[in-house]
Amino acid sequence: MASLATHLINPLLRIKIKRRLAGETSLASIRRAFETKLPVPRGVQFTSAIIGHVSGEWADSVDGMPTTTLLYLHGGAYLGCSAKTHRPITGGFAQRGIRVFAPNYRLAPEHPYPAAVEDALATYHGLIEQGCTPDRLAIAGDSAGGGLALAVLLKAKDEGFPLPARVVLFSPWVDLKGSGASVAENSARDPMIVGDKITKGAALYLAGADPEEPFASPLYGDLSALPPTLIHVGSDEVLRDDAVRLDAKIRAAHGISLLRIWPAVPHAWPIFNVILPEGRQALDESAAFIRYTVPRSTDGDG
Repeated sequence: MASLATHLINPLLRIKIKRRLAGETSLASIRRAFETKLPVPRGVQFTSAIIGHVSGEWADSVDGMPTTTLLYLHGGAYLGCSAKTHRPITGGFAQRGIRVFAPNYRLAPEHPYPAAVEDALATYHGLIEQGCTPDRLAIAGDSAGGGLALAVLLKAKDEGFPLPARVVLFSPWVDLKGSGASVAENSARDPMIVGDKITKGAALYLAGADPEEPFASPLYGDLSALPPTLIHVGSDEVLRDDAVRLDAKIRAAHGISLLRIWPAVPHAWPIFNVILPEGRQALDESAAFIRYTVPRSTDGDG
């Protein structure tokens, strides 16, 4: 059952974000809608750095010495957001004893596909070159960042580069064709995203590229031999079926995938973890998974 906080925040998101995204056409307005300022977890320090020629920032707990590193790729439809906007998530992981690097990969439409993939892959290479061993390295992302995390894995696998130990995805956007049934079915229920905006946003990123290109839409790629993957998604999300189909394809390829479907939560809800108990629980389970512990539950009962 969803928390009272979730039931209270969803109407606000409809007004502050969904209504704005549904009506806006200018890139500047869309970016403003994505970049709502949110509270950042306490006890975390953020330090600017450049990894693999890509600028970004480290998130570290002020207490303790983490043994695991996480490459976190922010969402924002490939059009907006940054490492800074996603501090609630990166800081949340840091609070839980994981060192996090979040790159500011190039954004569309100024830098269309495959610029984001190139930057994310360069960052992944850079982390390993700096001494992050794959067995103590994880990759994660939300929304577009979830698709980007999988694109990095597919690229690294193709080039024979070592893969990380764990993958965590929040509301991943892995099908830029927008062919999942939930795109239409959940368009009214989703408190943040309008279903028919999916392909319009994708077109700005793709700039004419095929939406079934695997490094743009990893759902259409070879998903065999991936690291164990934990996928979180909300039951009412437009992107619910991206996650459901991704889980099924990984399993069909004999991989390990754990799908967690949460009731009523908004898109990429761990970014609201200071407010939502479901956000804190998703981060707890994900941090445990990254530290090689299977989450308490994967049945989606909240």
